[in-house]
Amino acid sequence: QVQLVESGGGSVQAGGSLRLSCEASGYTGDWYRSYCMLWFRQAPGKAREGVAVIASDGSTMYADSIRGRFTVSKDNARDTVYLLMNSLKPEDTAMYYCAAGLPPCWVGLTPRYSGQGTQVTVSS
Repeated sequence: QVQLVESGGGSVQAGGSLRLSCEASGYTGDWYRSYCMLWFRQAPGKAREGVAVIASDGSTMYADSIRGRFTVSKDNARDTVYLLMNSLKPEDTAMYYCAAGLPPCWVGLTPRYSGQGTQVTVSS
């Protein structure tokens, strides 16, 4: 049973930074290294929004709303994906989820596995 566990959320003031982590476990074989790893978010009353994705070769894609402020990366040795969020804005407030899905890797992909999420709250 594949599990994705997010951590690193919290409350910050506008302009601050947070780094989210997502650790994968319970998988067999090499699936983790062939999947697209996605971060998406969902705020109350709003649609889910894919914000960043990283492919097995390390290539990345970002949503326009966060491009230039967020950076996705991964550490295959630790089976962990990160989302560094800088210059946070109140509109970034949401539950952030880590997910994994099959290529092609893009921010709108349909995940096969998702974590339970970590809350990010940005105050003005």
